[in-house]
Amino acid sequence: MERPSRRVSESALEIARLMMPQDANVQGNVYGGTIMKLMDEAAGSVAARHCRTNVVTASVDRMDFFKPVYIGNLLILKSSVNFVGKTSLELGVRIEAENMRTGDIVHTGSSYLTFVALDDQGRPALVPAIIAETNTEKRRYSEAQMRREQRLALARKIDKS
Repeated sequence: MERPSRRVSESALEIARLMMPQDANVQGNVYGGTIMKLMDEAAGSVAARHCRTNVVTASVDRMDFFKPVYIGNLLILKSSVNFVGKTSLELGVRIEAENMRTGDIVHTGSSYLTFVALDDQGRPALVPAIIAETNTEKRRYSEAQMRREQRLALARKIDKS
């Protein structure tokens, strides 16, 4: 049986949430953990949408915070599938903050997350293939393939030690 294919655009999402006092410290800076939780939720939603099954986070690549996010900012998380393997997939998340008064939008962070698809018994399941249509999607696919090879090489190195 041939596995199904899905376009990147079929599962991509943009999620926004207003940052409130409970999301931040006393100085008004939004907690990194709050942003990371929302990032995981956005990526997980895209992964589940692509796979149409349960998915779990397997890894998060380096997370860098480029600019602060403040109470009152609209946090915008843009997520899409970059690459799929047999039972796993890499998603990218771009995090932006919009100043609701000025309309200024700043890129505040980015990360790559790997998810594993699970069947009804909790075992790894086949992931639908991806159709990268635009030049950006094709570039992201190629870059994600290189990151995957690096992650696998690191895992082999760890296994040997």
